[in-house]
Amino acid sequence: MITCYLNYVIDPYKLAEFERYARMWIPLVNKFGGTHNGYFLPSEGANNIALALFTFPSLASYEAYRAQSLEDAECLAAFKYAEETRCIVSYQRSFFRPVFE
Repeated sequence: MITCYLNYVIDPYKLAEFERYARMWIPLVNKFGGTHNGYFLPSEGANNIALALFTFPSLASYEAYRAQSLEDAECLAAFKYAEETRCIVSYQRSFFRPVFE
């Protein structure tokens, strides 16, 4: 199991646009075999940082999702929406593995 952690720098004046973008991606990750653990939008503190977490069974299944997303019409529409609205300034992607009892 691998969890992708996305740390976004967003335009705080385009929070509604970013939230719409986030809602577009949750079912798409699930569609390709992942489990979306949610987006986390600014509340207190920094007003331009948002997070997302989603999990795939393996790094290979994540990589398959990434390749498929570049050919999927719904994913391409989500990418285009973010580009057109410029709600995302930048992002960093990191991967983690869980430790359980």
